[in-house]
Amino acid sequence: MDLGLADRVYVLTGASDGLGFATAEQLVADGARVVISSRAPDRVAAAVETLGGPERAVGLTADLTDPGTPERLVAAARERFGRLDGALISVGGPPRGTAAQITDEQWRESFETVFLGSVRTARTVAAALTDGGAIGLVLSTSVRGPLPGLGISNGLRPGLAGVAKDLADEHGPRGVRVVSLLPGRIMTARNRELLAAAGDPEQARAEAEASIPLGRIGDPAEFGRVAAFLLSPAAGYVTGVTVPVDGGALRGL
Repeated sequence: MDLGLADRVYVLTGASDGLGFATAEQLVADGARVVISSRAPDRVAAAVETLGGPERAVGLTADLTDPGTPERLVAAARERFGRLDGALISVGGPPRGTAAQITDEQWRESFETVFLGSVRTARTVAAALTDGGAIGLVLSTSVRGPLPGLGISNGLRPGLAGVAKDLADEHGPRGVRVVSLLPGRIMTARNRELLAAAGDPEQARAEAEASIPLGRIGDPAEFGRVAAFLLSPAAGYVTGVTVPVDGGALRGL
């Protein structure tokens, strides 16, 4: 199936590893070019090399709490590749802890990164896109059901899904699509951290897998393929939705 990704250009935040990088790999494999960003310069450089070097990828060291970051990403795509067709917006997981345990400062810091940084980037990219452009927000299954011990995610991610729907409504008449992706248990560094925090990682993994109908934790590439499809012209009639990539763990219809 031709997804129509050849020579299209996407910016991806938080993409030096994890789900953002997995999506960048799939986009590049289908002929797209990417601008990736992360706060760690060494990891950005390594990711660009893995993606095929400057012919296929450009890397920026950037932080979404910086109000200038979204414009830098848009400018980099246009200056290096001459166009912009969409974005995948991903940020690192916020601190663990229940809503009652999280401090005011942790809430403020997480709001700046997880929420406002994502909204600012989505807003800026949406305004820069033309007909056929697409934006994906990497959120969490916490959008549909609270996750134990992840109070900040439970509080902020559902709000971002609402923002994505609002943006989809506003920019839909221009042919710009906005979707939310809800990864479940996928074996990223974040999920390894959460398993390790349980005290017995092997037992925690077994319990997690027992709650997933497919009986296993997902691979980042499985998320990346879904994200690449949703960003592609092949998904041109899909917008304003939340799409779980969770092995069937969510129980709602």
